[in-house]
Amino acid sequence: MGPHPAVAAIRLAVRRVLHDLLTEHHSATAALPHEPPPPPLVLVACSGGADSMALASALAFESPKLGIRAGGVTVDHGLQPGSDARAAEVVQRLRELGLDPVDSVAVTVGRTGGPEAAARDARYTALDTAAERHGATAVLLGHTRDDQAETVLLGLARGSGIRSLSGMAAVSGAGGRYRRPFLELDRQTARKACMVQSLPVWDDPHNADPAYTRSRLRHEGLPALEKALGKGVVEALARTAQLSRDDADALDAWAGRAEATVRDATGVLECAKLYALPPAVRRRVLRRAAIAAGAPAGSLFARHIEEVDRLITGWRGQGAINLPGKVVAQRQGGRLVIRQG
Repeated sequence: MGPHPAVAAIRLAVRRVLHDLLTEHHSATAALPHEPPPPPLVLVACSGGADSMALASALAFESPKLGIRAGGVTVDHGLQPGSDARAAEVVQRLRELGLDPVDSVAVTVGRTGGPEAAARDARYTALDTAAERHGATAVLLGHTRDDQAETVLLGLARGSGIRSLSGMAAVSGAGGRYRRPFLELDRQTARKACMVQSLPVWDDPHNADPAYTRSRLRHEGLPALEKALGKGVVEALARTAQLSRDDADALDAWAGRAEATVRDATGVLECAKLYALPPAVRRRVLRRAAIAAGAPAGSLFARHIEEVDRLITGWRGQGAINLPGKVVAQRQGGRLVIRQG
């Protein structure tokens, strides 16, 4: 008798990602001289919740069959009393699954961008550091189809364009470090997989705290949408994310090629050539130029780019545009200068 369908589903999702990683590893090391390098190490980011515990158990089950080393890391955000003890419990559970190495990393959460964004930034910094310290090939994240639907709705509310609607990528980070095997699985499948395997899980009280935007969306917004529109909203939003990502990737590639054609011999952007580009491509070129000048990508919103775009499409002699990161955009004699102010 085979495993429970929920367990089979999560193991299959992880197996596919591990196969991809192993193929990439072999391609990258095939030309190396002398003896073959050690097998790749894959870490799972685990909070102790159902999604990440299901992911950890599947990684522990599948990795030995492929000759892949598997470890784990949990991040203690320090936002709740007893968070250090909770992190220690997660470490113990991961070790009981047979994962090694296993780390607990304590972080200090700042305030930039709001509590959710600050916690996310601190978490990814910790995961990057852990991956580099252990020489890990990849870090697996337990985001599900439900998380993807929430991300799409949050992007829609921000009005930040098609890239925000594309949600989370299955592969992201420097060198494709982050992998998300569960983006096509729902949250309930992960929870059921934990239940049938008798895996203890921790439900983060922040996930039910209405002070957090994502929590309100999860417990109020999405149920209201499903009540009004019927079941299938989550699946439709996840499908929208993939379609939007395909479109955004194509437009980004177009903008990358177009950027070299709209600069003069000294590398300064020419307004007439920018004006001739389709708006979606032109705004991407402007965004790339602003980031290259020092504007933080996470703080550069659609409204900023729209203001810079008006220097091209609605020129009325207006002055310089101030952008995040002390970057200034200014039209000068038919050219657009974007630089540190």
